[in-house]
Amino acid sequence: MSTDSQHAEGLVCSAKGCRAPAVWAVRWNNPRIHTPERRKVWLACDDHRPHLERHLETRQFWRDTVTVGELTEADG
Repeated sequence: MSTDSQHAEGLVCSAKGCRAPAVWAVRWNNPRIHTPERRKVWLACDDHRPHLERHLETRQFWRDTVTVGELTEADG
């Protein structure tokens, strides 16, 4: 995935109502329905990253967070 400065072109934050460019990829999975290696991705701007991580951590779904430039075809 190509990047333009810190964020990939055209990717926006997943937080409700936010249209800011995505900088972070918050990777998670629900162990009840996903295999351990499966990762779902929520994109985040700098402002919404902590909120999205806390939301997922509370449910024990959060796995890690990387920059959008570190995403690969396997993420999704």
